[in-house]
Amino acid sequence: MINLKSKLKSKKVLFGSWITIPDINIIEIFTSFNFDWLCIDIEHTSISLNQINKLVTLIESKNIIPLVRIGEKNNNLIKRIMDCGAHGIIVADVRSHKEAKDIIDAVKYPPVGKRGVGLYKAQKYGKEFEKYQKWLKNQCFIIPQIEHYESINNLEEIINLKDIDGIMVGPYDLSGSLGKPGKFNDKKYLNCLEKINKIVKKSNKYLGIHSVSSKPEDCNKFINKGYNFIACSLDTIFLMNNIEEYFKKIKR
Repeated sequence: MINLKSKLKSKKVLFGSWITIPDINIIEIFTSFNFDWLCIDIEHTSISLNQINKLVTLIESKNIIPLVRIGEKNNNLIKRIMDCGAHGIIVADVRSHKEAKDIIDAVKYPPVGKRGVGLYKAQKYGKEFEKYQKWLKNQCFIIPQIEHYESINNLEEIINLKDIDGIMVGPYDLSGSLGKPGKFNDKKYLNCLEKINKIVKKSNKYLGIHSVSSKPEDCNKFINKGYNFIACSLDTIFLMNNIEEYFKKIKR
């Protein structure tokens, strides 16, 4: 399996994006570019487990890391996603040490975690269980999203858990928790980002954020601030914004 952590140890910024349209053509287009990872989003979409199974296979076949983002701390859902062959998960709105530890337990086999053993696609239907067990222990990726100001009070405890690889800021929900959704220049929101940045950098783990717009200059701003795990916009916004720009420049 592809090793995302070895890429991260190089200290290079890793770029990904959200996949919200469960179509192989979208995957074919995105994997034609230099993304390090792609995350199938089932928090805000109607993507099913059956579709995840197929999309993960296609992403991995292009030598890009397949991750899945979930919107609930559901042990059985996490187990099934990992058994489908996802290389890791991004979990929305993690606010406490306990929630983060429960996520680790759902991803990892004993003695590290509590995940039940099944022999499905990730384990090559039992043929490569021992190999998968070693890979899971050392290489799978667990990223909690910080999306509420309350999370910042517990961030040091969350980020210092051994099997948490880093965090990802969810800008809309974090700003929303302050009562100002989408107000990314608001002083309180920017103060939250600064606190998150300081805590995560001390941990020497990965500092992630969703660069929502499709403007490269916005992404570059995050790179300059030290973010090294960046979700670049998402499939629908890339599509919509390019169509919008196209029609702005057409002489009708």
